[in-house]
Amino acid sequence: MKKIIILGAGMVGKAMAIDLSTEYKVKSVDIDQESLNYLSTNYDIQTEVMDVTDENLLAKAIKDFDLVISAVPGFLGLQTIKNVIKNRKDLVDISFLPEGVLDLDDMAKEYGVTVIMDCGVAPGMPNIIAGYHNETMKIENFEYMVGGLPKVRTFPFEYKAPFSPCDVIEEYTRPARYVENGKEIIKPAMSDTELLEFENVGTLEAFNSDGLRSLIYTLNNIPNMKEKTLRYPGHIRMIQALKAAGFLDNKPMKVKGQEFIPFDITTEILFKAWKLEPEEHEFTIMRIMLQGKENGVKKEIVYDLYDEYDPIEKISSMARTTGFTATAAADMILNDVFKEKGMFPPELVGKNPQCYKYILGYLKERNINYIKSERTL
Repeated sequence: MKKIIILGAGMVGKAMAIDLSTEYKVKSVDIDQESLNYLSTNYDIQTEVMDVTDENLLAKAIKDFDLVISAVPGFLGLQTIKNVIKNRKDLVDISFLPEGVLDLDDMAKEYGVTVIMDCGVAPGMPNIIAGYHNETMKIENFEYMVGGLPKVRTFPFEYKAPFSPCDVIEEYTRPARYVENGKEIIKPAMSDTELLEFENVGTLEAFNSDGLRSLIYTLNNIPNMKEKTLRYPGHIRMIQALKAAGFLDNKPMKVKGQEFIPFDITTEILFKAWKLEPEEHEFTIMRIMLQGKENGVKKEIVYDLYDEYDPIEKISSMARTTGFTATAAADMILNDVFKEKGMFPPELVGKNPQCYKYILGYLKERNINYIKSERTL
């Protein structure tokens, strides 16, 4: 039986370990013992408390495994990827790191490993879908919008973070890049807000965020590309107010002789306010839209995702939709469906029809359904 080690046992890391433990020998490592206890108590999953930033400990931990999945926070992502590559292990990464990592392609090839990066719900599935259709369609417009939200709207933020609050704040502070008429445009995060209607949910607010990532460079034949994040109406105005008032600043300031960084205090408070409680119901919603010509016919193709908390397995929707995309990729590598060596953003995986169908099929088996519709324009 092949063996997988998962770095990080947060909400998504747990879901991935549970999913893979039915077919593989799985080990989960995390710096927090409490995060690991649930897995070792309830499942046939080996666990170990470990600091993944310790290169020697990491090398020793992953030595006997066939594949590594990295689910560490974004600020640890880049160095973790480098360390795994150096140890010649195939890797699937969902850390949503701020840095671009396509430059690591030569390194991955040199060490003879396969790395699939950004392989979650988003970035991840929109990339796979765009990569697939880009092979047969002259895409003129590509846009997707995505959000993970609590079923119950609670004052004041009407939001709960299904993953690291630090990574959520990244969405609110990192400048948003998109493509318009073939040119890269940079706007502040949280700009260009608009209200949209969704079945099952109602009215949501969409705003610019930096979710295109590698697509800007790998699918640069598409002249218009944009990504937006979805929240309940009014939420983003509160975040804009916090930012404008300085609560998200990283510059140290002194209060009564004590020096502190506003960002650190704010994220600590938000971590508590946004904490998704065990068994709290939430949902993931996404719409992916492509417009262009296929076989001379101008058409629009739309994929809609709506997924809810799983009360049987007690796994959040965001953990399911993010984690199971990554476990699908891991399963695909271990079954030799995808064997190329190097650094691969999901769109370069999705361009292979077999991989596109494999991942969608894997998700469907877990009741995660991307509903596809199309119409001529």
